[in-house]
Amino acid sequence: MSVSALMGKQVAELQQTVSLSLMKSQMATQTAHATVMMEQLTASTPAPHPFKGGTVDVKA
Repeated sequence: MSVSALMGKQVAELQQTVSLSLMKSQMATQTAHATVMMEQLTASTPAPHPFKGGTVDVKA
């Protein structure tokens, strides 16, 4: 095997390793964001109950 072929193979392996590492990092970040979003959805405050006929606005 020539030196250039060996270097090309090593570069391809390095690119694949870096790509997989970046993908794992992005997946972890997205998982964390999804977890925070789900917690925010369950912790939402309910809207106040409207009381029918409590006050009447009259404008002339």
